[in-house]
Amino acid sequence: MKRFLLPLILLSATLFMAAKLTTQLDPPGSASDWSEYLGGPDRNHYSTLTQIDTTNVSQLKMAWEYHTLDSGQIQCNPIIKSGVLYGMTATTQPFAVNAATGEQLWTRKDTTTVRASARSGSTSRGVTYWEKGTDKRILFTNGAWLYAIEAATGKPVNSFGDQGRTSLKAGLGPTAKDKSVISNTPGTVYGDLIIMPMRLSEGADAALGHIQAFNIQTGKLAWVFHTIPQPGEFGYDTWPKDTYKNTDVGAANNWSGMAVDRQRGIVYVPTGSAAFDFYGGNRQGQNLFANCLLALDAKTGKRLWHFQLVHHDILDRDAPAPPNLITVTHNGKRVDAVAQVSKQGYVFLFDRVTGKPLFPIKETPMPASDIEGEKAWPTQPIPTKPAPYARNILTEVDISPLAENRAELQATLRKSRYQGAFTPLSKGGTIIYPGLDGGAEYGGAAVDPDGIMYVNSNEMAWLISLNKKMSSDQLAQLSPGQRVYTTTCAQCHGAERKGNPASGFPSLVDINKRRNRAFVNNIVSNGKGMMPAFTSLSAKQKQSLLAFLFGDESQEPGMNHDAEPGLSKAEQAKTKVPYQISGYSKFLDKNGYPAVPTPWGTLNAINLNTGEYVWKTVLGNYPELKTKEPTGSESYGGPVITAGGVLFIAGTKDGLFKAYSRKTGKLLWQTKLPAAAFATPSTYEVNGKQYVVLACGGTKLGAAKGDSYVAFALP
Repeated sequence: MKRFLLPLILLSATLFMAAKLTTQLDPPGSASDWSEYLGGPDRNHYSTLTQIDTTNVSQLKMAWEYHTLDSGQIQCNPIIKSGVLYGMTATTQPFAVNAATGEQLWTRKDTTTVRASARSGSTSRGVTYWEKGTDKRILFTNGAWLYAIEAATGKPVNSFGDQGRTSLKAGLGPTAKDKSVISNTPGTVYGDLIIMPMRLSEGADAALGHIQAFNIQTGKLAWVFHTIPQPGEFGYDTWPKDTYKNTDVGAANNWSGMAVDRQRGIVYVPTGSAAFDFYGGNRQGQNLFANCLLALDAKTGKRLWHFQLVHHDILDRDAPAPPNLITVTHNGKRVDAVAQVSKQGYVFLFDRVTGKPLFPIKETPMPASDIEGEKAWPTQPIPTKPAPYARNILTEVDISPLAENRAELQATLRKSRYQGAFTPLSKGGTIIYPGLDGGAEYGGAAVDPDGIMYVNSNEMAWLISLNKKMSSDQLAQLSPGQRVYTTTCAQCHGAERKGNPASGFPSLVDINKRRNRAFVNNIVSNGKGMMPAFTSLSAKQKQSLLAFLFGDESQEPGMNHDAEPGLSKAEQAKTKVPYQISGYSKFLDKNGYPAVPTPWGTLNAINLNTGEYVWKTVLGNYPELKTKEPTGSESYGGPVITAGGVLFIAGTKDGLFKAYSRKTGKLLWQTKLPAAAFATPSTYEVNGKQYVVLACGGTKLGAAKGDSYVAFALP
């Protein structure tokens, strides 16, 4: 592992100059607002409000409910500024309501910015607010575009980019032209700049995941940091020499969001894996700056320091949430720090300025790969403290005693070659534990001023194998539509189109009886939920795919010997990825419950001053199992904490919204929501009354759909 620091004299000068600009870089706000994503630039989910406290939280009642009339999964953490709440609908359309009453002020349901037929089916975690004098803007994304609209009216800011929008592909180079590029997470503001996360394909067709900053006033690209370095740049030698050309390797993107220290002028950017996510034989090496925590000069994009959290990632170990900017006491001194949670259940803690770990991190030997051409990195960095908040050891004894087919599951584990959290995929199938959605998730962690971190964790295992792709000759024997399906859709929905509903992938059998062609074509073209848009497919390929899915494809197999569907002939000739995964399958028992032991979800409080746990409790339940103690369950969306001593969290399929004592972990209150909320709440004050609000879209994990935002307050 290599790390690089600027000379301390230069860095100190940079920080001094940034500190002088503090007042102009901090956007106006008050303790009454929730004016930035996850509560502030530190992403700490913390509010200084105290009206709702541990003594009266049990009296909370619904204050208002706003129906977006746009049902489906909503992951939005709404922002509240000067009595106005700004949020996103299930189909990524922004709106504004009166934060005290829920009365709609405006909504972007028209077609002036996005044609209805071309709207992204992705999910959005929120919007970004910016103001300068009387110029007040909301920035949001839809598809491959970043939009700027007036905060007061929702009308486009026509001076921004091209009539109110600018392309998220602007700084990615020509190879991104026909590739999928979207953003789920709000951008991070520094002065007049917005630094943007991006979500990309996880296959060999992924665009480059460079970090981009745009000027908020003009929409013009301000700077680009190359996460896959180009010749002459630091880290270039950690990849094969032509990787930067983006022929068969891409991504290393930030999708989960960032945190910014505006006083110092540093933006902290966690990156994900390179793509293809599960095979790295064509990208041998350490692979900087994939899977890193980057500290960049927010004004210029220059690297100040980095730490690689996973070397040569072949298990989709993306950093799943923004980092937290905190202050802790170590060795008797107060230290400004940055903490990064992970899917593995680790918390990495660093000095915010130097990048020095505050708890030792040991390079630990890891198992080798048995896949031809793959070279798994021999060690991985493991923090010595805190202990993992998610389990990553699984033995036959641990298989869930609730499983009716326990012996069968134990046999599967025996065959899986499982050797811990970094076991590489194999042809026979490998357990990934914690799973692809294990440990922390996109909701992220909350941290209070005392340095206590609160993080919800998923205890879910997945079972995936790595298999040889069909050859070009084999693909040529399939009909055109079946070829597109095999190379584009089968990994998730299965060769027989039966899907894997328990793992979140619906069956496509008899899709013609449930949906029309226009609906399916829109999903293929624009994506839906966590399914990406397949922008590389030509109109002819989409037509063939729809004909195959709807059962009326007329062309016989073997009649068309074009290049592999989904890739151009030039791309196919250069592709060096001979493997694909068997599909995204959770390791479940015969009844669809996790095969691992309970609890299947936890809520954790960790003292980052000492690295020790304050408390740990079970989060979520499957009541139909009628266990003596709650089982726990997967959760999505994080907690919010307040100076009143309360922790609020939803995120579970059971649709409950809960309040805990943040000091003890004791459950103080819970209520049933109109639909499950897979989003982080927000809290704010209007006219002397404190509210807690969250998006209730359901849909995820098979929960019933919803379309509303619900606010609670004291009577």
